[in-house]
Amino acid sequence: MYFVYLLRSIKNGKTYTGFTSKEASKRLKEHNLGSNKWTRDNKPFNLVYYESFYCKQDAMHREKFYKTGVGNKLKKVIIGYYLKSGE
Repeated sequence: MYFVYLLRSIKNGKTYTGFTSKEASKRLKEHNLGSNKWTRDNKPFNLVYYESFYCKQDAMHREKFYKTGVGNKLKKVIIGYYLKSGE
């Protein structure tokens, strides 16, 4: 199983889009420990949203989509819904 996930920084409200073969909640813990430079500088994070895929290529394609113009607009809608629901 593969996951595409959206994280939101508690520190500054920035978002992170990622892809993993691990459970999204486990990957969140790794990011909150500072698993890469960008997440280390912007942690801590909340897991806002994730999607699961059986096919690695589908998950990679979806992650790439969220990093496009249209995908960023959709990401903003998802983040907005998350914020309205009370984090």
